[in-house]
Amino acid sequence: MHYFRESPSHPVGRGRGGGVIIKKELTSSARSLRSDPTLAEKELWWALRYRSMGVKFRRQAVIGSYIVDFVCYEKKVIIEVDGGQHFENRKDVVRDGWLKSQGFKVLRFWNNEILGNLDGVYETIEREINPPSPTPPHKI
Repeated sequence: MHYFRESPSHPVGRGRGGGVIIKKELTSSARSLRSDPTLAEKELWWALRYRSMGVKFRRQAVIGSYIVDFVCYEKKVIIEVDGGQHFENRKDVVRDGWLKSQGFKVLRFWNNEILGNLDGVYETIEREINPPSPTPPHKI
């Protein structure tokens, strides 16, 4: 994950005049990140793209003043792939709070989770995207 502004109180494109410049920088950075993913991001992207959940995911997408690893806009779910630098990271807490205030649910997975248990990670994401319908009560 990458941070370009400390304060998310002024969404990109609004506020004090620098929005267009910041938006261009974020878009350029997101494009660069898409061309050089980590191994865990590659594995998860393959699963999200080629296994069918019935929804579309985008990778390295700009939301506000942040770049998120993966997002499903239809279900408002963000997936973050974290390495060791994210352990107890205060910026992640602030960032996740802002994303949640925009209506998104943030799912975080460690690199080693994805690389060691891709099927389990995929199932967790699928349950969030397509929750099982409640079973109707049995009539006697």
